[in-house]
Amino acid sequence: MIPSTPLLIGEQLARTPGVCHGFTTRSHGNLVGRAGTTNPEAVEHWSAISRRMGFSPGAVAVLSQVHGDRVLPVNAGKGGLSSVGEADAAVCTTPDVLLVVRVADCVPVLLAVPGGVAVAHAGWRGTAAGVVANAVQALCAATGMPTESVVAAIGPHISQAHFQVGEEVVEALRGTGVDLEGLIDRTRAKPHVDLGGVVERQLRAAGVECVDRVGGCSYADLQYFSHRRDGERAGRMAGVIGLRASR
Repeated sequence: MIPSTPLLIGEQLARTPGVCHGFTTRSHGNLVGRAGTTNPEAVEHWSAISRRMGFSPGAVAVLSQVHGDRVLPVNAGKGGLSSVGEADAAVCTTPDVLLVVRVADCVPVLLAVPGGVAVAHAGWRGTAAGVVANAVQALCAATGMPTESVVAAIGPHISQAHFQVGEEVVEALRGTGVDLEGLIDRTRAKPHVDLGGVVERQLRAAGVECVDRVGGCSYADLQYFSHRRDGERAGRMAGVIGLRASR
């Protein structure tokens, strides 16, 4: 079944000229857990999403995500089932390319400036490694734009209430230098981290002034996929962004 539900969008990012973006939900289908996996339904879902956004299915640029900090320059898509490379962030200044990150609890981040877009997949490892700041820096370097011109949108992800972690995760995030005040709940047996809050503070520390928060908790809300809730059978949602060509 071809998805018909509108994608979730960031209000401020939606006002960025020449940029098209959105976050999918469960209603848009499982967008495949791993790049390169054959899934006919995912092909249909990706085709519907890309066409709705005004792009061809071949414009989709999927990453092989490894929870690292690498930012990949991308100038062409390969479609929804073929990876353009191994990385957890990507930057593009070419029109008619849809950058994608896929998530099922991790934080999807979309970035835009005039003439360029970027994406980042921020699980706790990537967040601790600095993938979000790397994506901001790569976008500004590729476009020559200052960091204060960057507009960001953070999509649906697991909330603090459901993101229980070990002390090693807290220490890894503390090592980024970002103030964690108010983002670590120690009232229960183990710490609970507001990972989206950490990502937002990293964006602001990198010089990004305009940040949208979009959607709710992937674990608590059944309209989203959640790996923590559903285990290996969980599907994947996506954050998608691209530059429209001048018509």
